[in-house]
Formats: sequence, structure tokens, C-alpha cells
Amino acid sequence: MFINANYHFKLTVITILMLLIFSDAAFAATAQVKGFRMWASPESTRLVLDLSKGVSYVLSTTSKPERVIIDIDQAQLTTSKTQVSYKNGAIKKLRTAHKKNKKLRLVLDLRHRIKPKSFLLKPNAKYGYRLVIDLEKVADSSKSKAPKIIKSVNSTRKRDLIVAIDAGHGGEDPGARGKKGTQEKTVVLAIARKFRDMVNKKPGMKAVLIRNGDYYISLRGRTKKARKLNADVFVSIHADAFKNPQANGASVFILSSRGASSEAAKWLAKKENEADLAGGVSLDDKDDMLAKMLLDLSQTATIEASTSVASRVLKGLKKVGKTHKSGVERAGFVVLKSPDIPSILVETGFISNPREEKLLRTASYQKKLARAIFNGVDSYFRQYPTPGTIYAKDVEIKKLDKKSFVTIKKYPTKKNSVKKHKVTRGDTLSGISKRYRVSVAAIKKANKLKSNTLYLGKVLHIPRS
Repeated sequence: MFINANYHFKLTVITILMLLIFSDAAFAATAQVKGFRMWASPESTRLVLDLSKGVSYVLSTTSKPERVIIDIDQAQLTTSKTQVSYKNGAIKKLRTAHKKNKKLRLVLDLRHRIKPKSFLLKPNAKYGYRLVIDLEKVADSSKSKAPKIIKSVNSTRKRDLIVAIDAGHGGEDPGARGKKGTQEKTVVLAIARKFRDMVNKKPGMKAVLIRNGDYYISLRGRTKKARKLNADVFVSIHADAFKNPQANGASVFILSSRGASSEAAKWLAKKENEADLAGGVSLDDKDDMLAKMLLDLSQTATIEASTSVASRVLKGLKKVGKTHKSGVERAGFVVLKSPDIPSILVETGFISNPREEKLLRTASYQKKLARAIFNGVDSYFRQYPTPGTIYAKDVEIKKLDKKSFVTIKKYPTKKNSVKKHKVTRGDTLSGISKRYRVSVAAIKKANKLKSNTLYLGKVLHIPRS
């Protein structure tokens, strides 16, 4: 009797252990949805699900009412949805339900029509597996768009210069992080807002923030927004980081020649010209040779202008603190690749350096950096104003600098009259081209220039416009 009871006891224990093992295995096979995170921008909303493992899922949409439905296989909800705020963005409510076959259903009730996009991300240093759902706002087709009007630069009504200010990173992409937990996305947005305020106080200038909150915008999305704004200059603001905490100093970047070549190839191959080149020039109806020539001219002038802006900004940053390199640097950053908008990227310092992290956290230092960037941009446009802008109008009525010109004629009176320009520090071919409203190619031909390099003191013959 005792032996039989002992046998049953052991059998019961083994059965319980086996059940526990199988239940653990079943639990491990089920993906856990451990958290929700959401960021809303004016154009889109991003919802991120933190997962314990990779999943397979199906995304579908319904209209009237507008909804997005996500069915996740072998998944279980292990968190509360109350961590997400629905005050802003496309999602007004999120509902969940467990279906048959261990399927988890998420229903997103929407405020308006959207275009969904979703993808899975593998673990990185900060996060585990993630399911990302982007909801891009769809424009109301019932509202007819006004035809695009391209005004002549000779119009009596002058416009403001548009400065597109891009605060790097945002949302679930915090960028670099300092030892004290300072996030790059927070610091650069603070600097960008101070820069914006300085620009908007200057008559003849208008600033637009590409990102004005804690949300994610793709790199291509940033340049696309600048193009929609018809920006005259694009300034991207970042904070650097390196494994060596001793690395320090600010830097200014422009697009590398390799980056420009790769972007030109994309434009010519994919015809990414929905927004046309500056001045309303489209490549769609041009043959390949002419399109390449137009794009090359545009890129050459843009890189020259970017170099001039960057040099002035770097000069101002040297007065604020140490710079990482003595000159302007070149890289293939995506945000610098617009072929017709002068673009620079400013690394305001190393957030991985304890001293610079401390400085970057202070409003006074942020203001100094913003002032240096503003002074550089303002200096460039005062010397090379965009035709048709208030800056250009102001320059037209000023007395011309006698030191810069051998022959001074505000407007040529004779048909074949020619101006002469003496090259001074900071001059570029594109800037001289804009000043006299003569193409770069015409200036190079008149002076038999084989490259875009200019030498101080050289007198250039400026052909008649």
C-alpha cells in the first residue's frame, strides 16, 4: 500500500513538471507585446509595438469609418494601453482583442484618411524587436489645388528668404546620448527653435522648422518638405558622438562630390522631379543629355553656395568654442542631397564629451550656437541675395562697394557694356552669377576658366546678362 501511494505521488510530480515545461515552451513560442509608443507630427503618426520576438502579421484598412486592423499571429498582450496619449495624431482610439489560434488583433480608430506603412525592426542596443506602423495623412482630394504660379524675379512684389531649419532625429530615434542622459534630439530642437526666432526677427527672412516636436521624420522626408517650402537654404542641426569621450568641437558639413554624383544618378534614373528644380525647370520633358547638363549646372551652383554658407557658419562657431576641424568637411549625408537648395549640416559639438554635454544642456550656450549659425546664413545672403527677395531689393538700392569693382555701372546703358568684378574673400562663381544675373557657364566662357576655382584679386569680365 505504501509503495503504491509513493508511485502515485511520483507520477503526479512528474506530470506537474511536464505541464510546467510544456506551458513554458508554449509561452515562449508566443510573442509578447510589451509596450506601445506613439509620436504624432502634422503629416503623420508613428505607432511602435515593443515585442519579445519577431512576429508575422497582416495589416488591413477599412473606410467609413476609417480604421487600421493589425492581426498578429501567436501573440499575447502583456501591457496596458493607457501609456499612449491619443490627444494628437491620426489615432483617436486603440482597441485590442485575443482571437482564435492565439491571434492578437489591434484596431486603430482614426480621425481621418491615412496611407499606412508597416515594417519589423530587429533588436538594437536600446530596443528589442519592434513592429512599426506609420500612418501618413492623405490630402483631401475634394479640395482642388490651386495651380502653381512661378513669379518672375522682376516682380515688384518681393518675397522673404525661406530658411528651412532641420532639427535632427526625433521620436523613437533619440540620436546620440550623453553620459548624463542628454538626448541629441532634445538639444538640437532647442537650438533650432532659438535659430528660428532669430531668423523671424530679421526683416526679409522667414524660418520654417522641419520638425517642431518630438516625432520622427525620414531623411528623405526632411528634404522633401524643404523643397515644398521652396527653401532658399537648408540647415540641419545635430550633436556628434564618439566612443572616445575626449573627442570635441563643432563641425560643419556640405555634400561630398560622391554624394552629389549618386544623387544625380537617382534623379536622372527615377525622374524624381515632382517638385521641379529651382526656377520651375522640370527634367521630365528633356532628353538625357540636356537633363544631365541642367542638373550638373544646378548641383555645381548649389555646392558652391553651400560651401560659402558653411564657411561663414564655421567662422562664427570658432568664436563660440573649439571646432573639430579647421575647415568645412564633406560627407554623403542624405539631408544634404537636394540638387538645388544650398544645404549644410552643423554638428554643434560632441554630446559624448562630458564638458560639451554640460554646455549643450544650457540655454545660454544653445543661444550662442544659434547666433553663430544665423550670422553665417545672414552674411551669405547679404552678399549673395536670391533674386526676387527683399534682401535682393535692399542690395539693389545700396551704393556699390568701390573696392570690389573696377568699373561700376548699376545697369548697363550700352548694348555690349561689360562689368568687371575683382575677386574678394568669400566669393564663389555661383554668388557672382546671382549678383549679376549671368550664368556660371557664361562667366567661365568669358574668362576662359576651366574650373570653378577663383583666386583672390583676379579681375573677372562679366558678360552682358
